[in-house]
Amino acid sequence: MTHDLLNVLVLVVSLGVAAQWIAWRMRLPAIVLFLLAGVAVGPVLGFVRPSVDFGDVYRPVVSLCVAVILFEGGLTLRLHEFKEAASGVKRLVSIGAIFAFGLGSLAAKGIGDLDWPVALVFGAIMVVTGPTVIIPLLRQARLNRRTASYLKWEGIINDPIGALAAVLIFQFFVYSGGGDPLDSVLISLGIGSVAAIIIGGGAALLVGWAFRNGYVPEYLKAPSMLAGVLLVFALSNAVQHEAGLLAVTLMGMVLGNLELPNFEEMRRFKEYITILLVSSVFVLLTADLDPVTISHLDWHAIALVASMLIVVRPLSILLATIGADMKWNERLLLSWIAPRGIVAAAVAGLFGPEMLDAGYEDAELLLPLVFAMVLTTVTLHGFTISWLAKRLDLATPDDGVLIVGASPWTTELAQDLAKDLNLSVLLVDSSWHRLREARLAGVNVIYGEILSDELQLSLHLNGVNVVLAATSNDAYNALVCRNFAGRLEHDRVFQLPMYAPDEGGNRQKSKAVARPFTGVPAFAENAQYEELWRRHFQDWKFYKTKITEAYSYEDFLSDLPDGSLCIGVLREGKRLTFHAPHAPIKPRPGETVVYYAPKKSGSAEAEARSRSSGRKQKDKDRAQPSPDPAADVVTS
Repeated sequence: MTHDLLNVLVLVVSLGVAAQWIAWRMRLPAIVLFLLAGVAVGPVLGFVRPSVDFGDVYRPVVSLCVAVILFEGGLTLRLHEFKEAASGVKRLVSIGAIFAFGLGSLAAKGIGDLDWPVALVFGAIMVVTGPTVIIPLLRQARLNRRTASYLKWEGIINDPIGALAAVLIFQFFVYSGGGDPLDSVLISLGIGSVAAIIIGGGAALLVGWAFRNGYVPEYLKAPSMLAGVLLVFALSNAVQHEAGLLAVTLMGMVLGNLELPNFEEMRRFKEYITILLVSSVFVLLTADLDPVTISHLDWHAIALVASMLIVVRPLSILLATIGADMKWNERLLLSWIAPRGIVAAAVAGLFGPEMLDAGYEDAELLLPLVFAMVLTTVTLHGFTISWLAKRLDLATPDDGVLIVGASPWTTELAQDLAKDLNLSVLLVDSSWHRLREARLAGVNVIYGEILSDELQLSLHLNGVNVVLAATSNDAYNALVCRNFAGRLEHDRVFQLPMYAPDEGGNRQKSKAVARPFTGVPAFAENAQYEELWRRHFQDWKFYKTKITEAYSYEDFLSDLPDGSLCIGVLREGKRLTFHAPHAPIKPRPGETVVYYAPKKSGSAEAEARSRSSGRKQKDKDRAQPSPDPAADVVTS
């Protein structure tokens, strides 16, 4: 049955975005939800049949979407990461790819009981691991940068290589009937690679030159880049079928390392488009599965998927990395983590029907087998990567607090958060003199400009949970927040509040930084830089109080001294969230409130104990006793 195309498009896009949101809220691998949504509206309910609804444009649309996704993946590849993991990456994308292809093809033939032509195409497709699933998994697992670089480079580089190898094998058997000699296949591979390098690399350099010299206005840069990607993809495919995948990947790699001005905004634009395309294409491909074909999968398919997970992948990695500069725990993690994604599914969706039309009966199993690999690997790897990374000591703690701007107040804050709350705190400043007190106090510091290329490349944000810009310059604080808001969620990037513009009339308003360009104002409306200095020299201290069933947040507020500042809330025992006056946090029982208040005298402590004892007697029927807020001083 042909469905209304408009309704199909709306349904697919809505399901994809909804799956992304649910995955974010529940901390699940998004691709699993894409697959479930596609199966539900396609094979199960029959609401969507993409090959019928889209007709002849279905495969070209999927191909263009994959090209944009691969280009965006190439943009994320940075040369400094390659240099850090160069030896291992070279092994993974060369010897590792060969072993993966060979062993995967043997498994498909011997265990999966597929004909050799289909088994070889399956082996080539299995070389692909895919940035569309690798990068979200890396974000979820918070791997250290070196280990994350291995997976990211392998996924993005092997994506077009595996796809191009599958194309050549497909052409060898389908178009020539297997009659062409091996040297003809190698020549085709060489032509495709050279065409991709020349067209993709040349287009990237041309775009970079045009952007640098002002030949393209700002508002047209992102659209021009997107149009250029599609053009490069089409031109490369005209030279060699599917060479466009390699060309757009190379174009993204070159552009991403040209250090073009204002490139972050264009990169973000491409990322947004990619998120939409990934979710939509996965739903479409899954919805197009034929229930009858799925029912043909037997124990051979189960055994093949299992062998790919526990034999082929580990053996390929362990053999390819012998003698490489890689630690045993890195090799062990890589031996398990290899999720397949959208490129593998898209290539199988393109070649399966054509091989079936050419007389290869086993080709009808190609797409279901690949989807079985995608679903199995994404589910297992998505739910185990965080646990395994922690067990192998490859995960970066996600409780980090980054403070930009050293002063007596930020030094004391950093010291208390690190020593008394056991948080990972990093204090950054470009003045060695301002960092002196923090260094003597044992605080982790970085001397340098936080916005410099060197620190931007070396600073690992996987472990940073929250950022506080606390210099004396409001405009600089806003610039720091704007820089980090693109990598962290905006509600985790804070700066000291600015003075209200109306305090100085129109002249003061013209000097204030506009709200859209600032971070979230922290603590309170009156917690400006100078005010915090004044309170520091009045001997104010940081305190903490744990909220319980017996001692509620309302009780805490009633005991809080006048003028005190709520600094933040420690959640889950390790994650600090700064307090924002425009979006105040109400701590739940079990969470700890950090606040800044005048130093308590002996009489104040006695009074606090008295109030606490009275409240404990009143609530003695409750399970937890009232805390003693006077004993919660976190300063030494």
